Amino acid sequence: MLGWAGIENGALLRKAVESGFEVLVTMDSNMVHQQDLPAYPIAVLVLQARSNRLQDTRPLMSAVLQALPHAPKGARTIIES
Repeated sequence: MLGWAGIENGALLRKAVESGFEVLVTMDSNMVHQQDLPAYPIAVLVLQARSNRLQDTRPLMSAVLQALPHAPKGARTIIES
């Protein structure tokens, strides 16, 4: 674990970029409306599932794997069930 729990969205995006991440996977659909995503050189995958429980997000993983190579930096990609 990275110990990043509780970090606000803007700081989270900056920290992810500074740490060399190319993609951020989140269930926070508000992040894309609250942050200026084109300002960050990182792709954001937004999972839309019934809950954040593993049994609800696991079915999305094949779509996540397919989206990773094509996810544009500075933009969001929605992955939904």
